[in-house]
Amino acid sequence: MSGRAKRVFDLLAASALLVAAALPMLAIAALIRATMGAPVIFRHERIGLGGRSFTLFKLRTMRSGRPGEPDEARLTSVGRWLRALSLDELPQLWNVVRGDMSLVGPRPLLPQYLGRYTPEQARRHEVLPGLTGLAQVEGRNALGWEERFRLDVRYVDHRSFLLDLHILLRTALVVLRGRGVSAAGHATMPEFLGTPGGSAKAS
Repeated sequence: MSGRAKRVFDLLAASALLVAAALPMLAIAALIRATMGAPVIFRHERIGLGGRSFTLFKLRTMRSGRPGEPDEARLTSVGRWLRALSLDELPQLWNVVRGDMSLVGPRPLLPQYLGRYTPEQARRHEVLPGLTGLAQVEGRNALGWEERFRLDVRYVDHRSFLLDLHILLRTALVVLRGRGVSAAGHATMPEFLGTPGGSAKAS
């Protein structure tokens, strides 16, 4: 599938999903406001196509914490439920409409990781980041970083419309099963500190 065709598919599908999800998101927003207060939407800088940064939108899942308090300690019961069903990711449909993201691609990660990738791992930025991806349907956050990056690059090398449809269908099953939401002892994943013995990409 050409880049233009993929963009048209992303725009049409994400717009339709945003309309369908509007009422559920309003209900979830009210629940977050009642249990955690404002803000309801969490904004965070992430890295996308070509290593460029953008603002990612998520529904808030953590309460405000003390300096140094780990994320897993700040995750609320409502937030845990939202993450288990991936409902906190719904606002990223707006990121897809804006062109920051695609429905399918490597998940966007933190800016501080840029200088820690090997040249091969950095190839994940050759495509738009995705709402879901190959790594998400092969184990999600239960995978180690090396395996996640291997799957990200595999997607870059073999991306196609059929692969995207396959990933989207498998994503629905993964979400319903609620597996791999977080690595053991972490709200999501431990920090990526680089590949031992790997040649880091210049920052």
